Amino acid sequence: MKLVFCGTPQFAVPTLQALLAANHEVALVVSQPDRLVGRDRSLTAPPVKLAALAADLAVAQPETIRTTQNFVRNSRPSP
Repeated sequence: MKLVFCGTPQFAVPTLQALLAANHEVALVVSQPDRLVGRDRSLTAPPVKLAALAADLAVAQPETIRTTQNFVRNSRPSP
């Protein structure tokens, strides 16, 4: 099954990994943008993004989910 996975926190990583282990085609992973974290305000990637990049998957990090909805809608092949 070809799908788009949406997730950001650590608890979403096992779900992404299970989908990949079940040989589903994850065409795109959508996660929240990298954020400044901690006292030193270092830019930190979300856990799902790190897992997706480790699996060599495409990642989108829109400010709003609507941006991704439009991207997915426009990238679907014509019937």
